[in-house]
Amino acid sequence: MTSTSKTPTQAKSGARRRAREYCLALLFQADVAGLSPARVFQDAERSLSLMFESWQIKDDERRKLGPEIEDFGRRLAEQYFEHAAEIDEAIEQLSYDWALDRMAAIDRNILRMAIAELLHFPEVPISAAINEAVDLAKEYGTPESGKFVNGILGSFVREHCQARQASEPVRE
Repeated sequence: MTSTSKTPTQAKSGARRRAREYCLALLFQADVAGLSPARVFQDAERSLSLMFESWQIKDDERRKLGPEIEDFGRRLAEQYFEHAAEIDEAIEQLSYDWALDRMAAIDRNILRMAIAELLHFPEVPISAAINEAVDLAKEYGTPESGKFVNGILGSFVREHCQARQASEPVRE
């Protein structure tokens, strides 16, 4: 293996990161354009294709990682859409003085995605879900988005994920 080759774990991590970006794009489209989940998924292949172009991923890597990116991102979006009322209610309860519709759309949808992941993807470590959400908020949101997303997710974990958090190994 050359020094520029990725290990299977790094490739999986990269695929998951891209899958979260893909999910975020789907949720953002539904939210901002007022599209139904069915309509979002109808156009999902085109959305993913445009994202691959923007990521400048080579064809061989696209063939290798594409199915995992599409599968994980789509499943994550489906979990949000299936549990939207519960997830949105949790966000509103934790954001105190910020109604959901007053939040920046990107922050709102990152929170939706991350909470769906925390609730419905127990194989993903809590810290990974939070760190990825905060990174996406820093990349796509305002200068304060990372802190806002981290605060809401931290409160969510303390209130809703105690049993799961206790069972996860401590990473140093």
